[in-house]
Amino acid sequence: MSSDFHIKPEIRILAIDDSALLNEKIMIVGTVFRGGDWIDGVLRSEITKDGLDATVVMVTMIKNSRHYGQIRIIMLDGITYGGFNVVDIEELYRETGLPVIVVMRSYPDFDKIRSALRHFSDGDVRWEIIKKAGKIEKLVTENNRTPIYIQKAGIGAKSAEKIVRLTSIRSNIPEPLRVAHLIATGIILGESRGKA
Repeated sequence: MSSDFHIKPEIRILAIDDSALLNEKIMIVGTVFRGGDWIDGVLRSEITKDGLDATVVMVTMIKNSRHYGQIRIIMLDGITYGGFNVVDIEELYRETGLPVIVVMRSYPDFDKIRSALRHFSDGDVRWEIIKKAGKIEKLVTENNRTPIYIQKAGIGAKSAEKIVRLTSIRSNIPEPLRVAHLIATGIILGESRGKA
């Protein structure tokens, strides 16, 4: 059941990104933000490269955090982490009670994804999780004419768009995700690089 709700400028958001794929264990980093311009905390955990544990690891990381009671939204950088470790956003929403917004720089190439999943014995399971994430919507933020794409669970389209716009203060990528990316790449590579 998704709904629209009142959004305060300092809504607490947990944004999660992953680090570079250097080992079998991939670090994920969560940044807890108030709106788009105040960081309150950083979380970290590990998922398995190309595994299927991203959803359960995220649920555990979130529920064990001292910030859990304040977080109102989870923001993800796409739904595949650590290679092809697919996040089930419906389950993430159900298990944490927190709506999920997925942000993508470009529209996914589903043919390419389907082709890559043929290399996994459980490729069909992963494909079902990807399909379950639902409709992909195009969104243009005020700061940038380049569109981004979002998916959501447990939140209405208007509220999701409002939150993405509220937090996209320096680029078309929400600040909590941008910072999670910088921290994750900086820790693993020694210096942050690439676009969030």
